[in-house]
Amino acid sequence: MTADKILTPAQLPALLAQWQAEHRRVVFTNGCFDLLHLGHVDYLEKARALGDALVVGVNTDASVSGLKPGRPIQDEHARARILASLAFVDAVVLFGEPTPAHLIALVQPDVLVKGDDYAPEAIVGYDTVMAKGGTVQTVPLVAGYSTSRIIATILAHP
Repeated sequence: MTADKILTPAQLPALLAQWQAEHRRVVFTNGCFDLLHLGHVDYLEKARALGDALVVGVNTDASVSGLKPGRPIQDEHARARILASLAFVDAVVLFGEPTPAHLIALVQPDVLVKGDDYAPEAIVGYDTVMAKGGTVQTVPLVAGYSTSRIIATILAHP
């Protein structure tokens, strides 16, 4: 069941220990993922290709509201469940802090991934991942796809 992929931070260490015992390369990324679109799917699929298991940190509703006024469009449970339905997503964890730094410290991923609109050194968690011998990578984004653009298009053509 897709809901089984949605974990609390307290549940995550047991799964991470299992993956470590299996010598799986863990990839972590995060985002709001409001109105899942082609850009999100492409990004997450590319992230997963960098390892053997993908953990996706998802901003809670309160966290999204602090970052993007008037959002989210979909609540955190819907966003988490939709992400969990993707075959290449292995675990989804909600976080309410302003950044995923605490979650990255918990996961200790082998690979930390964000879109290429970030410089690797500027990505939250860079120091944590590099200190453990991991890598921080960016992946190309699909041009023209964003939740903000979808919303603007809908508002322009009611």
